[in-house]
Amino acid sequence: MKNYTITVNGNVYDVTVEETGAGAVAPVATKKAAPVAAAPVKAAAPAGGAGAVKLTAKAAGKVFAVEASVGQTVKKGDTVVILEVMKMETPVVAEQDGTITSIDVAKGDSVEVGTVLATMN
Repeated sequence: MKNYTITVNGNVYDVTVEETGAGAVAPVATKKAAPVAAAPVKAAAPAGGAGAVKLTAKAAGKVFAVEASVGQTVKKGDTVVILEVMKMETPVVAEQDGTITSIDVAKGDSVEVGTVLATMN
């Protein structure tokens, strides 16, 4: 058996692979690492209700759930949006304490890398 650490779209996985014969390999167990946090992007000036901190998608996927709402106070690490990326639920979390000023996506929306999911102050 061999252990590997694999990073896919910013998600880190610990994988154990067992050789089954004739050079074939089969995964034995996988373990997903901690959720990937959305990096805050500072805007020069908020426009029309948008907050100063933008939470963006770090991978292309589909919005699985919106966990926060406009006006809600969140703490650093609270889940704001959950994306489905490669059939896996990936939480997008607040990078700092603040208040959600806009939710820019809805459940079922497809997003690309860099899409603004929500803003906060």
